[in-house]
Amino acid sequence: AVVSTQSGHYGRGKTKVFRPLKVSKSLQKNLPFKTKPKVENKRKKQLYVTKRAVVSEPGERRLTSLMQQLLTAQKETDKKKNEKKNKEKVKYLAEQAKINVKKGEKAKERRKLFYQKNAKKDQADRED
Repeated sequence: AVVSTQSGHYGRGKTKVFRPLKVSKSLQKNLPFKTKPKVENKRKKQLYVTKRAVVSEPGERRLTSLMQQLLTAQKETDKKKNEKKNKEKVKYLAEQAKINVKKGEKAKERRKLFYQKNAKKDQADRED
Protein backbone atom coordinates (compact mmCIF):
# COMPACT_ATOMS: atom_id res chain seq x y z
CA ALA A 1 0.00 0.00 0.00
CA VAL A 2 1.29 3.45 -0.90
CA VAL A 3 0.31 6.52 1.12
CA SER A 4 1.08 10.00 -0.08
CA THR A 5 1.45 12.67 2.59
CA GLN A 6 1.74 16.36 1.88
CA SER A 7 4.00 18.42 4.09
CA GLY A 8 2.90 22.06 4.29
CA HIS A 9 6.33 23.39 5.27
CA TYR A 10 8.41 22.09 2.40
CA GLY A 11 5.87 21.98 -0.41
CA ARG A 12 6.75 18.47 -1.51
CA GLY A 13 5.10 15.13 -0.81
CA LYS A 14 6.71 12.02 0.59
CA THR A 15 5.54 8.59 -0.36
CA LYS A 16 5.51 5.88 2.24
CA VAL A 17 5.51 2.27 1.14
CA PHE A 18 4.16 -0.23 3.62
CA ARG A 19 5.03 -3.90 3.45
CA PRO A 20 2.07 -6.26 3.39
CA LEU A 21 1.04 -7.69 6.74
CA LYS A 22 2.28 -11.24 7.23
CA VAL A 23 0.36 -13.66 9.43
CA SER A 24 2.03 -16.91 10.43
CA LYS A 25 0.52 -20.10 9.03
CA SER A 26 -0.06 -21.56 12.48
CA LEU A 27 -2.13 -18.50 13.38
CA GLN A 28 -3.98 -18.61 10.05
CA LYS A 29 -5.11 -22.19 10.74
CA ASN A 30 -6.98 -21.04 13.83
CA LEU A 31 -8.63 -18.05 12.16
CA PRO A 32 -12.12 -18.34 10.65
CA PHE A 33 -12.23 -18.06 6.86
CA LYS A 34 -13.74 -14.60 7.00
CA THR A 35 -10.69 -13.14 8.73
CA LYS A 36 -7.98 -15.10 6.93
CA PRO A 37 -5.80 -12.91 4.71
CA LYS A 38 -6.81 -13.24 1.09
CA VAL A 39 -4.19 -13.06 -1.64
CA GLU A 40 -5.34 -11.18 -4.69
CA ASN A 41 -3.18 -10.90 -7.78
CA LYS A 42 -2.67 -7.43 -9.14
CA ARG A 43 -4.90 -6.75 -12.12
CA LYS A 44 -3.62 -5.33 -15.35
CA LYS A 45 -6.88 -3.52 -15.98
CA GLN A 46 -8.97 -1.87 -13.30
CA LEU A 47 -12.44 -3.21 -12.71
CA TYR A 48 -15.37 -1.12 -13.83
CA VAL A 49 -16.53 -0.74 -10.24
CA THR A 50 -13.18 0.61 -9.06
CA LYS A 51 -12.95 3.07 -11.95
CA ARG A 52 -16.45 4.49 -11.64
CA ALA A 53 -18.14 5.99 -8.62
CA VAL A 54 -21.78 4.92 -8.50
CA VAL A 55 -24.00 7.84 -7.63
CA SER A 56 -27.59 6.88 -7.11
CA GLU A 57 -30.44 9.27 -7.75
CA PRO A 58 -32.80 10.26 -4.91
CA GLY A 59 -35.51 7.93 -6.20
CA GLU A 60 -33.09 5.02 -6.32
CA ARG A 61 -31.87 5.79 -2.80
CA ARG A 62 -35.44 5.82 -1.50
CA LEU A 63 -36.16 2.55 -3.28
CA THR A 64 -32.99 0.97 -1.88
CA SER A 65 -33.79 2.07 1.67
CA LEU A 66 -37.37 0.81 1.28
CA MET A 67 -36.08 -2.57 0.08
CA GLN A 68 -33.71 -2.75 3.05
CA GLN A 69 -36.57 -1.98 5.43
CA LEU A 70 -38.76 -4.65 3.83
CA LEU A 71 -35.98 -7.24 3.99
CA THR A 72 -35.34 -6.39 7.64
CA ALA A 73 -39.05 -6.75 8.44
CA GLN A 74 -39.15 -10.08 6.58
CA LYS A 75 -36.13 -11.35 8.51
CA GLU A 76 -37.80 -10.39 11.79
CA THR A 77 -41.03 -12.20 10.91
CA ASP A 78 -39.05 -15.26 9.78
CA LYS A 79 -37.12 -15.18 13.04
CA LYS A 80 -40.36 -15.06 15.05
CA LYS A 81 -41.85 -17.91 12.99
CA ASN A 82 -38.77 -20.05 13.55
CA GLU A 83 -38.80 -19.36 17.29
CA LYS A 84 -42.49 -20.30 17.48
CA LYS A 85 -41.86 -23.42 15.39
CA ASN A 86 -39.00 -24.46 17.68
CA LYS A 87 -41.17 -23.97 20.79
CA GLU A 88 -43.93 -26.08 19.23
CA LYS A 89 -41.41 -28.76 18.31
CA VAL A 90 -40.06 -28.92 21.87
CA LYS A 91 -43.61 -29.13 23.20
CA TYR A 92 -44.49 -31.90 20.71
CA LEU A 93 -41.36 -33.90 21.56
CA ALA A 94 -42.15 -33.64 25.28
CA GLU A 95 -45.69 -34.95 24.65
CA GLN A 96 -44.33 -37.79 22.52
CA ALA A 97 -41.88 -38.72 25.28
CA LYS A 98 -44.76 -38.91 27.78
CA ILE A 99 -46.81 -41.04 25.39
CA ASN A 100 -43.87 -43.39 24.80
CA VAL A 101 -43.35 -43.79 28.56
CA LYS A 102 -47.04 -44.72 28.99
CA LYS A 103 -46.85 -47.15 26.05
CA GLY A 104 -43.78 -48.77 27.57
CA GLU A 105 -45.51 -49.19 30.94
CA LYS A 106 -48.59 -50.74 29.29
CA ALA A 107 -46.43 -53.13 27.27
CA LYS A 108 -44.58 -54.13 30.43
CA GLU A 109 -47.91 -54.86 32.17
CA ARG A 110 -49.10 -56.93 29.19
CA ARG A 111 -45.89 -58.96 29.17
CA LYS A 112 -46.15 -59.49 32.93
CA LEU A 113 -49.75 -60.77 32.63
CA PHE A 114 -48.82 -62.97 29.68
CA TYR A 115 -45.96 -64.63 31.55
CA GLN A 116 -48.08 -65.03 34.68
CA LYS A 117 -50.77 -66.83 32.66
CA ASN A 118 -48.18 -69.01 30.95
CA ALA A 119 -46.56 -69.85 34.27
CA LYS A 120 -49.95 -70.98 35.64
CA LYS A 121 -50.55 -73.12 32.53
CA ASP A 122 -47.09 -74.67 32.86
CA GLN A 123 -47.70 -75.50 36.51
CA ALA A 124 -51.06 -77.04 35.66
CA ASP A 125 -49.44 -79.14 32.91
CA ARG A 126 -46.67 -80.34 35.25
CA GLU A 127 -49.12 -81.40 37.91
CA ASP A 128 -51.08 -83.54 35.46
